[in-house]
Amino acid sequence: MRPYLTLSLLTGILLLSVTVFAQQTPQGIPLKKLMPEGQSNKPADTATVKGIPQKDLPDVIRDLFHGKATPEVDSITTKPQISVVPAIGYTLVSRLALVLSGNVAFRTGPDSRVSTIVGSTSYTQNKQFTLPVQTNIWSKDNQWDFVGDYRFLKYPQDTYGLGSSSKMTNVDPMDYFFVRFYEIILRHVSGNFYAGGGYIFDDHYNISQAGNKNGEVSDYTRYGTSTRTISSGFTFNGLFDSRDNAINPSKGGYVNLEFRTSTKFTGSTADWESIVLDARKYLNIPAGSDNILALWSYDWIVLSGKPGYLDLPSTGWDANSATGRGYIQGRFRGTQMVYAESEYRFKLTANGLIGGVVFLNAESLSASQGTKLQAIQPGYGPGLRIKLNKISKTNITIDYGFGSQGSNGLFIDVGENF
Repeated sequence: MRPYLTLSLLTGILLLSVTVFAQQTPQGIPLKKLMPEGQSNKPADTATVKGIPQKDLPDVIRDLFHGKATPEVDSITTKPQISVVPAIGYTLVSRLALVLSGNVAFRTGPDSRVSTIVGSTSYTQNKQFTLPVQTNIWSKDNQWDFVGDYRFLKYPQDTYGLGSSSKMTNVDPMDYFFVRFYEIILRHVSGNFYAGGGYIFDDHYNISQAGNKNGEVSDYTRYGTSTRTISSGFTFNGLFDSRDNAINPSKGGYVNLEFRTSTKFTGSTADWESIVLDARKYLNIPAGSDNILALWSYDWIVLSGKPGYLDLPSTGWDANSATGRGYIQGRFRGTQMVYAESEYRFKLTANGLIGGVVFLNAESLSASQGTKLQAIQPGYGPGLRIKLNKISKTNITIDYGFGSQGSNGLFIDVGENF
């Protein structure tokens, strides 16, 4: 899950030397978001751009210790490659955290796309325990893609009420356990189009709240409290993906449409339906340069019924926990969420080691079913990029975001937000 303020990746950089591989790999595997669905079978980047040798962090470390360069080839085969990195982190939500992150990368066949299993576990000073695992398994002929998302969380976290006009003073500390099981199967249709569906299950239990610290009745109480809510049902998905690199695209587009059903018949607490439309576009501006304008629209709408409070659309609770830089996770919540973001990405050094970004996002949420969208809440800020892997174009991302009502914070991660 994307942290609000973390040192864990900085610690991970220092621990690159203890990364363990089942066989030799090209300059390390990204800690997460490694070759998601739609990624090309071969690397989209090379070691040289416009005649200038490109560098990444492992190159810098090897230069410091006069090490021998790793061959810059795509050496991922059917033999699994395992990477493990321990770290120490700190977030505003968790305080001190001990983290163990790792991944497995492999191919199911010589010409298949890269399949990945990415996981981590952490325990925090706030007694939070997280264990997320994400899988993306391609068939040998790339006709089938099996996407999984499995999580177990013991996760105390504040909520601030419903709608995007909610106030920071309405903070309501909550606590709960969370189990997730998602399995989606996509089938190649034609060109860059895929379609399919799957089964999804979210279980929040042992839910409790402390109540608004300002003494007012909380929106959670008004919405309807429960010690447990289950959302279980099926999803139907359509995907278009023409990106040249899913980790750090320089061109192309991505559209994912998901229709979700949750029914009492399949074990849900209540019947409800939602839809998520995730659309992205990448433009080279100015033409011929290495600079990219990335555009993102993310709309998450409850169509009917009444989901559990913790299943409602919320800032930072999209699949990659990427929405809302400038705000803490869960800051805004409601039944309809409309979100847009733009980011301009540019090099600061010709060798690609250091880059920068500026970003601007905006979100608006409604408080309850049938009500209008509320105030548009902006987020904006600058960011720094450090190249972790020049073959996959994976960056360490360091952003400082600003939002309304004095909200601000540092966001550090591996891989671009979108």
